[in-house]
Amino acid sequence: MLVREIIRRLEAAIPQEDACSWDNVGLLLGDEAWDVNKVYVALDATDEVVEHAISSGADLIVTHHPMIFSGMKRIVASDFIGHKILRLAEHHIAVYAMHTNFDIHGMGDLVDRCLGLEATEVLDVCLEDGKGIGSVGDLPEEMTLRDYAMLVRDKLQIQSVKVFGEPATLLKRVAILPGSGKSEMDLAISKGADVLVTGDVDHHSGIDANQKGLMVIDAGHYGVEHLFISYMANEMRGYFPSIEVIEEPKKEPFYVV
Repeated sequence: MLVREIIRRLEAAIPQEDACSWDNVGLLLGDEAWDVNKVYVALDATDEVVEHAISSGADLIVTHHPMIFSGMKRIVASDFIGHKILRLAEHHIAVYAMHTNFDIHGMGDLVDRCLGLEATEVLDVCLEDGKGIGSVGDLPEEMTLRDYAMLVRDKLQIQSVKVFGEPATLLKRVAILPGSGKSEMDLAISKGADVLVTGDVDHHSGIDANQKGLMVIDAGHYGVEHLFISYMANEMRGYFPSIEVIEEPKKEPFYVV
């Protein structure tokens, strides 16, 4: 199967044009005419992922986060992104990313199901058809902030979460924004959320949210979005039964001591 055929099927479900204007998605490296027999799915195209893809004989890496995001004036081995590009080109491996377009067309429902939300609606509408990024919904029954934080940790299968707010606070309405969501705290409040589940929340943003009445569970950027890996790998196995699909093993990018 050719790279272009894989892209055509993926974009039938997750259109590239629906990504945010600042994003960089689609085919980032390679030739649409290259043959693909093996695909490697990961969250990020890290050095480790690149080496895993090379050693496994992959022809295509599919990631959530774009390997190339900002403009590049040169591709040289002394630059860490340039080094990866050269390694991948040397081994004839293409790279394809679906970032905010996947956030709009898949990530929200995926996380809602994982974290047990009901009667959900879009948090931040981006498209004219009402689709967007993040979600707001209700828990089946009230839970304390502490209990829900532990549920989030366990359902996402991560080592810890960071919590801003009083542990005994009762929650019913939850906003979820995978990735980095501190910029959407006021929007979560306007949608009636008691708590926001997201990542990358700094000290001041967390305590400011609490002052406004919003609890925060910071599950980390990786913590929520790693769900992309198994989901997309399974989708691709269904789309392309003749192609071998390999998942990057789950590994949090930091540890807590």
